[in-house]
Amino acid sequence: MVKAAVLGFGTVGSGVVEVLTTNHDSIKERSGADIEVKYVLDLREFPGNPVEKVLVHDFNTIVNDPEVDIVVETMGGLHPAYDFTKAALEAGKTVCTSNKAVVAEFGNELLETAKANGVSYLFEASCGGGIPIIRPLCTSLTGDVIEEVTGILNGTTNYILTKMADDGSSFEDALKEAQANGFAEANPEADIEGHDACRKIAILSSLAYGHFVDFKEVQTEGITKITSDDIKYAKAIGASIKLLATSRRTTDGIYAMVSPKMVAPSDPLFSVNGVFNAIFVRGNMLGDSMFYGSGAGKLPTASAVVGDVVDAAKHLHQTLDMTWRPEKLELLGLGDVTNRFFVRVNGSAEEKLSAIRAIYGDVEVVTVPELSGEFAILTAPMKEAAFAAAAEKTEGFISFIRLNF
Repeated sequence: MVKAAVLGFGTVGSGVVEVLTTNHDSIKERSGADIEVKYVLDLREFPGNPVEKVLVHDFNTIVNDPEVDIVVETMGGLHPAYDFTKAALEAGKTVCTSNKAVVAEFGNELLETAKANGVSYLFEASCGGGIPIIRPLCTSLTGDVIEEVTGILNGTTNYILTKMADDGSSFEDALKEAQANGFAEANPEADIEGHDACRKIAILSSLAYGHFVDFKEVQTEGITKITSDDIKYAKAIGASIKLLATSRRTTDGIYAMVSPKMVAPSDPLFSVNGVFNAIFVRGNMLGDSMFYGSGAGKLPTASAVVGDVVDAAKHLHQTLDMTWRPEKLELLGLGDVTNRFFVRVNGSAEEKLSAIRAIYGDVEVVTVPELSGEFAILTAPMKEAAFAAAAEKTEGFISFIRLNF
């Protein structure tokens, strides 16, 4: 019998208990691990809920119980989640979590703490919800040199951009609808400003490239500046706009960034819509692969957490290697990153094209009939620093979006 404790009985925590209870016999038969939830920690009471039988309010009850081998942290936020996680690891208990904030901020330290105490720190559900991506990066793809990880890692922003494209909604209206449907928080800043996706790509990059990537150094832009007019231009060139979190190995170094990008129909991420997430991985031997599914939700996320719990139960008092080393990876500066750009400009293309080409070189011109008085250009690949300098020289510059093609 392997005994576990769940910290937090919210959406994901209650899902973990449900999965372990509902699928108990199947999990035991397939894994050989007989897992029992001995405790659930929460400050609240749950009258009439079966969890009452195992509910505790003091973390010390869990950390001081030698019978508990696995702690599941689904509390969210940094504190006390980090403090409880570290204490559990130091007590010789493996910790499984869905908490991307703690993994991104303290993953380096907690992985080292787990190793020092002969246990594991596992976080499959922290980046793709129910999408299995971390275990493949740490096992199936270890024979590859990972060249790129690019993902739609936030369901809220993908839902908003899909509504804007499908229904012609404004950003504000699409956000309100997302909130009404429970796809966005009352305070959606972490999602719409790209902070959620930033933490996730930092975690994935740390695993893909083998060294710690500090999320604070990842260039991050959200979707709040995307307008209905931008959507019209995207449709005019047959593209869609997605918030992409990308890390890529180049001849100059590795860079990581989060930003809206126009995606071509040939891109496997083009048709990932609504609240779904997808993660594209390119390896030097594997080539291209994509992991697609529910990026959030109670049971999909809980399923990923339980996958870690089962793995931990099969490897009690062992440290499972996460291919993440504590040495910090120095990222390529934004100015040295190469991209193509979509640029909107006030005025007439006929009158300004020669000046535009003098600044950007050869460009493609895009016009939308209902957007009179302006036009857009698609640039050739250029360094971000060169683009920033060109944008300053562009008379009538309105806005830009990076291209993923």
